[in-house]
Amino acid sequence: MNEDVPSPDTSRSNLPTRRDRELVPLPQFPKRSAEDHKGSFGKALLVGGSRGMSGSITLSGMAALRGGAGLVFLAVPDPILEVVAAAEPSYLTVPLIADVHGKISSDARTQLMEQCQAADAVGIGPGLGQSAGLTALVHWVYNRHEGPLVLDADALNALASQTDCLENPGGPRVLTPHPGEFSRLMGSNSQTIQANRLEIARQFAKRYGVVLVLKGHQTVISDGERTVLNRTGNAGMATGGTGDVLTGLITALIAQGLPPFEAAQLGAYVHGLAGDLAAAELGPISLIASDLIRFLPAAIRHGALAGRSE
Repeated sequence: MNEDVPSPDTSRSNLPTRRDRELVPLPQFPKRSAEDHKGSFGKALLVGGSRGMSGSITLSGMAALRGGAGLVFLAVPDPILEVVAAAEPSYLTVPLIADVHGKISSDARTQLMEQCQAADAVGIGPGLGQSAGLTALVHWVYNRHEGPLVLDADALNALASQTDCLENPGGPRVLTPHPGEFSRLMGSNSQTIQANRLEIARQFAKRYGVVLVLKGHQTVISDGERTVLNRTGNAGMATGGTGDVLTGLITALIAQGLPPFEAAQLGAYVHGLAGDLAAAELGPISLIASDLIRFLPAAIRHGALAGRSE
């Protein structure tokens, strides 16, 4: 391990071993050269936010920046645009038509698709909220957008309301549910899923042709053919907003050219390691989602080393 990166005191055994990486090697971060510019590292678009939930999409945006995307755009309802824009000057914001409750309106369909088509990767869901219009909008984007799409939070709840939508993805899809969200997608219960996480995740990914990131202790990543357990992370990450960070990070990695499965695997590893580094310094009780943003650079530096052949 790089001596510049502090090792967590209690979670060293959770780090992927060399044998883990030989079975399904940890992907490498995209290489960079002196001639590269911001356009070389992709455009990530994150869609979400609503009145009272502007923090979620903000966390995703900052994670996408720290994850290396060249350009990061946040598409949010117009009423919260100024709040979101003020949180971080390094990303760009796009106002979308809002409904009377401060959520993205179904009337924003044309605006949203224009933004999606201009992006290299799209993440949708953090802070999105729920409404009939949003459910229809998420289904439409899921079935129509041809580029890579990462779905989390209320975007997953929208899919769960009518799972027939899952049968016709318009392009590569990464779903990042926690056990509760996954139980709604499956029409099952969390206890049944947790008892057989690996096989159920693999079957779901294979059936629907998606990459599934089933979050929790030892997050499961599967595309139906390859299935890996992530061994970074700790109980301190059981706090609101950490999933939003993961969404932004995976979206950024796809925007830089990593295939969806590899982006999900590397994103989960780095996300968990940032949590381990944060917990080692702050303790798991006091850890909050924004701490992950602060520790992402050190985790990414370690991840870049871990991805090299030994």
